[in-house]
Amino acid sequence: MLSTYKEKILKELEGVPCEMMPKLYKIIHLLTTELIQKKDEKENRGSLKGIWKGSQIDESLFLDAKKSVFPYEY
Repeated sequence: MLSTYKEKILKELEGVPCEMMPKLYKIIHLLTTELIQKKDEKENRGSLKGIWKGSQIDESLFLDAKKSVFPYEY
């Protein structure tokens, strides 16, 4: 199945004018390097620990947020 698509792509490339090849290469290169996430290279987000360090949350803000998320409980 995969080889069928590869053959179709190669056949399509035969009809592309030579002057369009640099642009087409850039598109294919971007797709393969930037947009398609490789299985081995999973994004490591790191920790969110400490981002609210020193912040104080008013209890009323917490209650309002809880009511907006879970209105059926109130």
